[in-house]
Amino acid sequence: MDKFDFLHLVSSIGIFMVLLLALFLITVKTKHRLSNWLLAFFLFTNAVDAFKFLQREFPVNHINLEAFRWSIVYLVPASFYLYVLSVCYTNFRLKPKHILHVIPFLAYNLYLAWGIYFVDRDSKIEFINGIYEMPITQFFYFLFEFLFQIYFIASFLVIRKSKTVYLENYANPNISNLNALYKITILYYAIHFIVLIRWLVTFIFGPGEIRAWIVTLDGFAFLFCTCWYLFTALNNPEFFRGVNSNLKPITETVPKQKASPVIDDEKNRQIEFLKKFMIEKEPYLDSSLTIQDLAEQVNMPVKDLSTLINLYMDKHFFDFVNEYRIEKAKEILKNPLQKELTILEILYEVGFNSKSSFSTSFKKHTGKTPTDFRKSSF
Repeated sequence: MDKFDFLHLVSSIGIFMVLLLALFLITVKTKHRLSNWLLAFFLFTNAVDAFKFLQREFPVNHINLEAFRWSIVYLVPASFYLYVLSVCYTNFRLKPKHILHVIPFLAYNLYLAWGIYFVDRDSKIEFINGIYEMPITQFFYFLFEFLFQIYFIASFLVIRKSKTVYLENYANPNISNLNALYKITILYYAIHFIVLIRWLVTFIFGPGEIRAWIVTLDGFAFLFCTCWYLFTALNNPEFFRGVNSNLKPITETVPKQKASPVIDDEKNRQIEFLKKFMIEKEPYLDSSLTIQDLAEQVNMPVKDLSTLINLYMDKHFFDFVNEYRIEKAKEILKNPLQKELTILEILYEVGFNSKSSFSTSFKKHTGKTPTDFRKSSF
């Protein structure tokens, strides 16, 4: 097996795996269908682009098809950005305005139509031989790079905002999911630099052995990142839980205030009432408690309650609620009459819905694991 055959085999396996994953996402039955389809489309566009790994030489018998493949890359960053939106926001839907994301793809195809699609074979070859010297080609390369940076920076901002909204409005947000999405965004962003190196090597040295190995590294990296991400998602049933896009971070919904807002008598009364309500009524035992639910129970506008907790008490809603859950868990763990209860039973009883989240929060508040705390109590 020569070097090209090895690269061809590796690339074929990678493309097959990515397409198989895309097919699975399209066909699997789930309530998160839009997210799955957008991720599948992102994978598909990358697989189409990756067919270049299989080419020993330019496909002169399929010039139009090859040229169209070039244009697919203009859909890659936009599809990933839309996927991020669909994961972070439960009420995200594709709308007519999202067609704007297709404009660069259409513009590049218009350019190819003028030089390749609708001309004779000799004109096609002449156009391709000089394509790298054309200013408009350089413009489209820079346009792709610009769009890539914009879309991925926007993805980072959406994830960060979504995480903030989670902490301020939900009692059991699965931040590990957003962290996984954040990591895969970083990884895909890093992979892009391999693409930049490949372009640089191609322009300086032309297509050759160095470029071939960079192409293989690119393919391996993309396949590894995609498989890791999907493995994470498939092992977490709540992976695609998002927030409502109408919710805003507290800093966007209230006037800018000092770092330590002055707490007057009225705020003190509200804080004491809220603490008393949490102790007596124990709303935190509801694992699906949100700030909207609590606002209804204490008969307070959501905006005012959010301001009270996040600004005046200087806590995320997530931490505020979990403090009461941990105190309840401590009571149970110290109670000799309930020593038969398992840690799993206790965490569900006090309002948590995952062992990892309970263990992390418990150790954050007590400095010990639930098991160690129970042992030290007797």
